[in-house]
Amino acid sequence: MPPSPKRPAILVTGGAGYIGSHVVRQLGEAGEDVITLDNLSTGFRESVLHGDFVEGDVGNQAIVSRLLTARGIDTVMHFAAATIVPESVEDPLKYYGNNTCATRNLLECCRDAGVAHVVFSSTAAVYGLPPGGVAREDTPTAPINPYGTSKLMSEWMLRDLAAASDLRYTALRYFNVAGSDPEGRIGQSTAKATLLVKVACEAAVGTRPSVKIYGTDYDTPDGTGVRDYIHVEDLASAHLRALDYLRGGGESRVLNCGYGHGYSVREVLDAVARVNGAPLTIEEAPRRAGDSPSLVAQADQIRDVLDWTPRYNDLDTIVTHALNWERKLAAEQA
Repeated sequence: MPPSPKRPAILVTGGAGYIGSHVVRQLGEAGEDVITLDNLSTGFRESVLHGDFVEGDVGNQAIVSRLLTARGIDTVMHFAAATIVPESVEDPLKYYGNNTCATRNLLECCRDAGVAHVVFSSTAAVYGLPPGGVAREDTPTAPINPYGTSKLMSEWMLRDLAAASDLRYTALRYFNVAGSDPEGRIGQSTAKATLLVKVACEAAVGTRPSVKIYGTDYDTPDGTGVRDYIHVEDLASAHLRALDYLRGGGESRVLNCGYGHGYSVREVLDAVARVNGAPLTIEEAPRRAGDSPSLVAQADQIRDVLDWTPRYNDLDTIVTHALNWERKLAAEQA
């Protein structure tokens, strides 16, 4: 039999970061031709396990245009962004620059190069304070921090460009991402991370003195914030399913990426202590600006539209993989 035709290349922006690197790894394992573009401001070159790597900014149109045309790229997976909610409140222009303006520049390059598909890394922060703390894709968007607003503006640009061209997209609204590669090859390595599961696991292995609970007076069962935690491997696989969906002629869609159930901060900390076999040192602190009391996905559509089935929908499994990664990092630093 003649060899099957080679698929067009995929550009992954921010592919050296936490989520992007897991997607690059899964794409590489699936035999895709992948090019990662990352400025390494928060990512790590050694986390890119497949394909080619180019160091540069996604907002640099000269670099992006050159890559799109030279490699015949027909799909862009766009992860590059600043993602820390409290920082976005303190420095909103950084977020509108890094997230919204850079995405605008990227999309212009995509339009000019005839890119067919975009898979966009969005966020549940676009919902703000949904009624009852549960968000459907058609829940009104009303972000309460510049991070969420910067991502929502990018979604609007995608929507409008798709209406004016042949480009089709899937915007995946992430809920709280956690865990790491089950085989321990890559994980969340960012210094001074703010993601709860990572912070708690750092405290468990002794690379952080304690973990803080920001806000104990929310209107939730135990007074702490409730979130829908999704394993990074399942989130990454959703991107590959989104790619298959678009290649199969699927229409542009916005989809929630979550499991459809939430855990409180105290429940997560209890899980880390349980898996680690030792109590954590916990401090209680006031609420942080820009945080919502509860944010859980209504996540039926992604399963139906993308035929996506999560494999790691279990808090202890998420914590186990995250804890194994932190132990690995701690051993390397010792």
